[in-house]
Amino acid sequence: QLQLVESGGGLVQPGGSLRLSCAASGFTLDSYAIGWFRQIPGKEREGISCINNKGGSIYYADSMKGRFTSSRDNAKNTVYLQMNSLKPEDTAVYYCAVRLVPVCVSSWSKVLREYDSWGQGTQVTVSS
Repeated sequence: QLQLVESGGGLVQPGGSLRLSCAASGFTLDSYAIGWFRQIPGKEREGISCINNKGGSIYYADSMKGRFTSSRDNAKNTVYLQMNSLKPEDTAVYYCAVRLVPVCVSSWSKVLREYDSWGQGTQVTVSS
């Protein structure tokens, strides 16, 4: 069974940083692309990034470029999202998702049903 577990969320002050982790169990991540998404209450889930199976190619939504960095450590079966210069509007539940293909496709941020498994999400709150 594909299972993803996000961690690392919490309360942070504006301008602060957090690193989220997405750990896999029941399968190995190194063959698959991983997406990061977030959902603000009352809004649709939006894509942040997609990282290919080996980490050689990473794609970001235009609005996420510059402050968010995705990486992976396949030896640890974990994918990360480093978030810097956080703003109150970054407050959301953050999710990772796996798509059982090795590369990110052009629709990575738009067609959420193409992802095969999602984590439960981790809450990030940016507030002073």
